Amino acid sequence: MKHWVEAARLRTLPLSVSGILVGSFYALSRPTQEILTPTQVFSWKIFGLLILTTIGLQVLSNFANDYGDGVKGTDNEDRIGPKRAIQSGVISPLAMKKAIIITAILTFISALLLIYSAFEFKYFYYSVFFMLLGIIAIASAIRYTVGKEAYGYKGYGDIFVFIFFGLVSTYGSYFMFAKEFDLYLLLPAIAIGFLSMGVLNLNNMRDEESDRKAGKNTIVVKMGGAKAKQYHYFLVITAMLLTLSFGFIKNFAIDQFLYVVVFLPLISHLLRVKRTSNPRDLDPELKRLAIATFLLSLLLSLCLIYFISDLIV
Repeated sequence: MKHWVEAARLRTLPLSVSGILVGSFYALSRPTQEILTPTQVFSWKIFGLLILTTIGLQVLSNFANDYGDGVKGTDNEDRIGPKRAIQSGVISPLAMKKAIIITAILTFISALLLIYSAFEFKYFYYSVFFMLLGIIAIASAIRYTVGKEAYGYKGYGDIFVFIFFGLVSTYGSYFMFAKEFDLYLLLPAIAIGFLSMGVLNLNNMRDEESDRKAGKNTIVVKMGGAKAKQYHYFLVITAMLLTLSFGFIKNFAIDQFLYVVVFLPLISHLLRVKRTSNPRDLDPELKRLAIATFLLSLLLSLCLIYFISDLIV
């Protein structure tokens, strides 16, 4: 059990639900075009299923990543980060493959329950769209490193992270509650997507040399470590500017800008990355950036529901 928990990489789970928090609490903070109150828009049942489905996708992605890199030999003695399950031999490739199948099935069932709870039989086309989106998400989580055409080995991992951890996670969760789009939500959605890409970029900067030897052509391998750092600065700084702009556009009160306190550890993180010359020193920054992203999303979500006091009164 200990080895399976380690293979699930629990430290990645808070990052995966960051977009869910913002999208869900944004729905809780405002009425829709149908003039419904926030409590009529929001549902804790849908919220719980969103969290469960997202965690399922993240664990599935982690298992598939362990399996794909393990059987390809990408996870080897040259790798700087913690040893993976297949790499260290504590879990066999066959057992991991079975775990991937089981996790994919359970995640799909959770997604079906989520879709039914959100749309029931009233919004048939929405249900079909989100069902297809769920299938694509599950397939993408597996195909990141598994198979000959694994897109993670061609430098497309950043696109997957941006779409599913940023846009789909934030926009999709909001839409399941409100049944409408809101352009303002695009700002924090992009921000969370960029910060999630930043975590992946750190991982790829740390593993640049081992990935290059194994033929895993990530964006970092393609552009080189120096440009990857510039890319990283762009992602984190732009994310901070987008969330700050969101607060101004939504006319936040002064106390609703509480989430900007997370900018301090983010800036500190950037300074450490800038000073780092040894890829091994980037490993703890993954956890720091992931936690900072989660805290930023959590505080922004709490600042959003500040609006409820006016609506309830």
